[in-house]
Amino acid sequence: MYLCGLSQSLGLQVKAEPYSPTFQMDTGGYFSPGGLSDTSSSYGVSVGGQSQGLDSPTALLGYSDSGDKMLADSPPSLVEDPTIQCALRSVPKRLCLVCGDTASGYHYGVASCEACKAFFKRTIQGNIEYSCPVVNDCEITKRRRKSCQACRFRKCLNVGMMKEGVRLDRVRGGRQKYRRPVEVDTADPCSYITSHHSVLGKKTMNKVVSHLILVEPGDIFATPDPSVLDNDLRTLTTLCELINRKLLMTIGWAKHVPGFSALSLADQMALLQSAWMEILVLGIVFRSVTLSEELAVAENFLLGREQCRSTGLLHLYNVLLQLVKKYKKTRLDKEEYVTLKAMALANSDSTSIENMEAVLSLQDHLHEALQDYERENHGEDNHRSGKLLMTLPLLRQTANEAVRTFCQIRLEGRIPMHKLFLEMLEAKM
Repeated sequence: MYLCGLSQSLGLQVKAEPYSPTFQMDTGGYFSPGGLSDTSSSYGVSVGGQSQGLDSPTALLGYSDSGDKMLADSPPSLVEDPTIQCALRSVPKRLCLVCGDTASGYHYGVASCEACKAFFKRTIQGNIEYSCPVVNDCEITKRRRKSCQACRFRKCLNVGMMKEGVRLDRVRGGRQKYRRPVEVDTADPCSYITSHHSVLGKKTMNKVVSHLILVEPGDIFATPDPSVLDNDLRTLTTLCELINRKLLMTIGWAKHVPGFSALSLADQMALLQSAWMEILVLGIVFRSVTLSEELAVAENFLLGREQCRSTGLLHLYNVLLQLVKKYKKTRLDKEEYVTLKAMALANSDSTSIENMEAVLSLQDHLHEALQDYERENHGEDNHRSGKLLMTLPLLRQTANEAVRTFCQIRLEGRIPMHKLFLEMLEAKM
C-alpha cells in the first residue's frame, strides 16, 4: 500500500470501496476541506492500487496532480483500455453542494463545481458584499445560480465553504497588502529559533509558536444527514464524516509545520500515519476543556455521556474525558496546544522512518520552541514544559483507543466511511 511508503507500480485500476459513501445532494453530501490553500483536487483514479485524487494524502501534500493529468500522463494502452474506460464511466458523478452541477472536486472544503468555486474565491478575495432583491431565500440551481449572488454566497457558506481556504495573497498586487506578519521558511526548522520575539496581545511568542498560531486551521461544522432516521446511526455517520474532514485538514496543516516539508516524502507520510489520530484527539480535547462532561468534536457537534452510551462510544468517551481533565488542570492555552500538536506530529513511533536524524532534529527544534515560550510566559513554573511533554504518552494511548473503536465500527459495517479514513485506520492496525 502506497501509504506505507511502498513504490509498487501495478498498473492503473479503479478501486471499488465498499465503505466509501456515495454523494447525495439532498442530504448534505460528503465533503472534505482542502486545507489551507485554495488548490483543488479532482476525483482521481488509482495508480498502483492507490487513489491519487482527493482522498490521497500524497496528493494533498503536493506531490501529485489531479486524476485527469495522471490519466493524460499514463501510457496510451492503459487509458484506452475498454475495461478501464467502462469502469471510469461507471464511477458515480458527485454534485456541487451549492448549485447541483457536476462537482469538479473539493474546493474550500466542499464538493463543488468550477463555477461556484470561482464565484466563492472572487467574492472573498474582492471582499464583495451582495444584497438580495427579494427575501434572502432564492433557489440556487445550475440554471439559476447567477440570478442572485447574495443567496448564492450565503449557500456557499451554509454548505461549509471555508473563507480560510482562500489565498488572499493571490489577489492581483495583493501580496504586500495581505502579507502575514511573520514570514518563515517552512522547510528550514533552524530559521525559527531566534532571539527575536513578536508580541501578540499580552503574550510573547517566538517565531515557531506565532507561525503555528497563524497556520492553525479554523473550526469546521457538522452537517448531519437528515435522511438517516436512526439517531445513533446519524451520530456515528456525522462523527466519521467530521473525522474524515479533519483528517484532510490535518494533512494540509502538516505542510505548514516548521521543518516538516524538509523531510522526505516517505518520512512525512510515516509521521502522518503514526500521529494523525493523536492530532485529532488533541483537537477534540482542547476544544472540550471549557465544557462540563461533554466532548466538542466540532463547534456545533457535542457528545454527552448518554449519547455515547447509546452509540457504543462510552468507553472512548470516558478515556477522552480523562485527558480533557488532565489538560483542564494544567490550564493549557492555545499557544501550548498548537505547539503540542506539532510535537505530536514529530513524535513518531514509526519503525519506517528513513532519516531519523532529521526527524529528531525537528523534535528538538519544536521542544526548544515550547521551552522558549514557557520561559517567557510561564516563568513562575520551571517545570511546565516537562509536565506538558509528559502528557504525550497518555495522548498516544487515548488515540490508540480511538483507533480501536473506529476499527470496530468499520467491522460492524453499520455506516459508510471514506477511503482515506479507512486507509489511515488500516495503517494503524
